[in-house]
Amino acid sequence: MNKGTYLASPCRASSLPFWKTNSVTVPDYIRVVRDDLFTPEMAQGCKDEPYFKLYHGLDRVEQKAVPAGFKLISPTAAELSRHIGECYPQERASEEELSFFRRRPTYRPELWIALADSATAKIAASGIAEFDAEIGEGILEWIQVAPAYRRRGLGVYIVNELLVRLKPIADFVTVSGRIYNDTKPELLYKTCGFGSMAIWHVLERDP
Repeated sequence: MNKGTYLASPCRASSLPFWKTNSVTVPDYIRVVRDDLFTPEMAQGCKDEPYFKLYHGLDRVEQKAVPAGFKLISPTAAELSRHIGECYPQERASEEELSFFRRRPTYRPELWIALADSATAKIAASGIAEFDAEIGEGILEWIQVAPAYRRRGLGVYIVNELLVRLKPIADFVTVSGRIYNDTKPELLYKTCGFGSMAIWHVLERDP
């Protein structure tokens, strides 16, 4: 995909960030269809997993104070792996997988952040973002809050802090996630100023 096509509408042009669109080969048994082009017949014999994709133009992003009782830290891959496992029982990101992120051209160390409980040093919320310098796209990859710390504004802080760090270098930011998620992540992102939502169906049949 060329830059002009993607930049005209990042959420509608592709379900993936620009760099992944041009570097990831989708297997033959997977088909990705935008919602306005989707029909129920397409899902026959397939697992249908819809995803949202949202856009932020990095306007009206302001630095916020670290929430009381927490400190902002730079987590290791091992710490993030453990935290992601606590937040998403059905999903895993191994230390090895996260370490691989550091070998990507989109890796920036300042875009790995976490909030640690000042009393226990336990990570309460964390986030990973990436930056594609070729097109000026920031990408939110992993955003999570431990169950015991939810509904305290920590997710909003993590997302906003990543936007603050991306604003000097990025032209826009995108984020994707599963539609059918009990934590309703799209509501968090919309609270933080994301919009222009597109929905994509990932249709997977047996290989």
